[in-house]
Amino acid sequence: MSRFLQMLTDSAARSAKAMITGEPKEPVRTPWRDVHEKARRLAGALVAEPVLERGVAVAVLAAEPAQIAPAAQAVWLAGGSVTMLHQPTARTDLAVWAEDTVTVLGMIGAKLVLLGAPFDALAPVLAERGIAYRLLSELSDGGEPITVDVAVADEDDTALLQLTSGSTAEPKAVRITHRNLFANITGMVTAAQLDAERDVMVSWLPLFHDMGMVGFMTVPMVTGLELVTVTPVDFLSRPLLWAELISKYRGTVTAAPNFAYAVLARQLARAEEGSLDLSSMRFALNGAEPIDPDAVIALTDAGARFGLGADSVVCAYGMAETALGVSFAPCDTGMVIDHVDAEWLEEKRHARPALYGPTRRFPRLGPPLPGIEVRVVGDDGTVLPERGVGILQLRGESVTPGYLTVDGPRPAQDADGWLDTGDEGYLAGVEVVVCGRRKDVIIMGGRNIYPTDIERAAALAADVRAGNVVAVRLEAGAGRHRESFLVAVESRKAGDPAAEDVIRKDVTSKVAAACGVRPADVVVLAPGTLPKTPSGKLRRSATGDLIAARA
Repeated sequence: MSRFLQMLTDSAARSAKAMITGEPKEPVRTPWRDVHEKARRLAGALVAEPVLERGVAVAVLAAEPAQIAPAAQAVWLAGGSVTMLHQPTARTDLAVWAEDTVTVLGMIGAKLVLLGAPFDALAPVLAERGIAYRLLSELSDGGEPITVDVAVADEDDTALLQLTSGSTAEPKAVRITHRNLFANITGMVTAAQLDAERDVMVSWLPLFHDMGMVGFMTVPMVTGLELVTVTPVDFLSRPLLWAELISKYRGTVTAAPNFAYAVLARQLARAEEGSLDLSSMRFALNGAEPIDPDAVIALTDAGARFGLGADSVVCAYGMAETALGVSFAPCDTGMVIDHVDAEWLEEKRHARPALYGPTRRFPRLGPPLPGIEVRVVGDDGTVLPERGVGILQLRGESVTPGYLTVDGPRPAQDADGWLDTGDEGYLAGVEVVVCGRRKDVIIMGGRNIYPTDIERAAALAADVRAGNVVAVRLEAGAGRHRESFLVAVESRKAGDPAAEDVIRKDVTSKVAAACGVRPADVVVLAPGTLPKTPSGKLRRSATGDLIAARA
């Protein structure tokens, strides 16, 4: 039987809490028990489908949380697995999107797509390609409620297939089992000290991303926590809405990637005095991309006049391969920065605490969640001592058994159960510190330089758009005698040759002063040019491809 499904059904029976959707126009409060009853009816309709059998993958393409919550739960109650498809935007080429989607559906073996608003209009696109679908609007009344049976799935059956944010040309899905979900959810509840009687979760995160789907849909749904949820479009249209919802509903828990907190900080700095009350917020998780300490400080400084506590931001480490969380910094401590000697870090691969001279700053990301082991290994596979810098590896019940790829299944763990994260970092005592992705490290003059250090320096240049800077490694060859890098920045002055020349010189100067190296080139791009993942993170490899194509 599935402990995850047991937790879900137990919560549905006892919880008086709800999900609130429809903000800011028409808020609707739907108790979790009502979501569960709707899910039972939907499941009844789905099991009548000849394509839906135990273990079958069902894809969901919808934006509204009010539709997604019962749809996902219905698939689980019917014994299937859920895959949230990446959503097309107004600028998406639908023909390309459809072909990519066909590839993904074939890779995961999906037999059915559940379509919800605002993507109902894509039904003809799916039909043209022979993809079976059902409109959630037509299934809204459901069928005869299914009798809940937690034995419909075993612990090692797939519950969620999380599509990665990489290139759509080579899709990959992380296979999250019922065991993985139960272990990670219970670990996060413990580490975050979540309390159904006290906590109110507020989110705008996309539900096709693990932070949104697992952290701010599945967690509250299966633990009975109050949830206020809007769509990413609502947030991007008016970022201050996020703070307004926290203020209105006395939100205590939220989460977002670093870039969103930087956006919110700028909004709060301009907000009218006394217009918000953020004093209820106790756990604002910052993760999913490198954390910029300056962005965190800007947020807490700007939020202080609205009662936001300086210790409310929790720096965290997570990935789809563990369902979501790996480590959370302790509650109520705020951001703790590890200052390390730059020379020792870059040349000796050791994070020695800085005493003087150039330093590098990394937020401590807390101890591993209960049930997760973390170790650091060198290039030769040797387990490194404390503060030795190498590849982070994970082991535990939360860790995925493997991936689905276009070439077939691929295991994620080695013979001893360890997952290679691809992230470089170290352990400071029991706390995890992440330096950067191994594939992005720039090696120059025997130094290992992390692109985040370059990007933060370049972002200080005048007329560069905050949060829109990417450092791209350039391999040796093609006229280069050694490895180097370029910096791509967005600016509203792109297209003005004189202004671009000033920006290039300023970026080069800032990077050279902070990192001791000079970029081979600085490329100035118009706003909105840099490639980003569906969740808003900048994509370094895609940026490299973009620059190469423009050359």
